[in-house]
Amino acid sequence: MKFLADMGIAQSTVKWLLEQGHAASHVRDLHMHQASDEEIIAKAKQEGSIVLTCDLDFGDIMAVTGDKSPGIIIFRLENSKPDNINKRLKQVLQESSASLHKGALIIVEDARHRVRLLPI
Repeated sequence: MKFLADMGIAQSTVKWLLEQGHAASHVRDLHMHQASDEEIIAKAKQEGSIVLTCDLDFGDIMAVTGDKSPGIIIFRLENSKPDNINKRLKQVLQESSASLHKGALIIVEDARHRVRLLPI
């Protein structure tokens, strides 16, 4: 899978994804650290990437546009340290990768994650 990490996601999560055999980049590395959410979505859509973020606005944008891509994973965790994000992301990928391939918005919480197929 291919991922694009928003500013709220640590670069160590991108490194972890690369170590797991995924393609991943961080908006900072693409000189998009000041890009709007819409620009990040457009970049992810163009590249076929799944957006990783802690920003709920991405879900709102996908609901308004009615697009089927890109997939979005939004982390809503009490502990947003990279190790915890990586742990929860691993579980999401194991349990919901088929939904991500179809196009999904996934909200990751401490005890569960919710999957909504796109378009919303």
